[in-house]
Amino acid sequence: MSVTDKEIARINELARKSKAEGLTQEEQKEQRELRQRYIEAIRMNLRGQLNNIDILGHDGKIVNLGEKYGKRNKGN
Repeated sequence: MSVTDKEIARINELARKSKAEGLTQEEQKEQRELRQRYIEAIRMNLRGQLNNIDILGHDGKIVNLGEKYGKRNKGN
């Protein structure tokens, strides 16, 4: 899932309008939905990055975080 530049622009537009004059009920709903999509995209991106990190242990063994922890949270 990714958020388009158009959606980010709309999030910013709604935030500015919210501060300046307030939002209608429909705009508030749209803002909540767009923010949720944005947050989910950020989480997926972060998970992808963390799953590709290798750590060198004290014993010299290289452990991939995705293999060690990613499988545990695969349903999320």
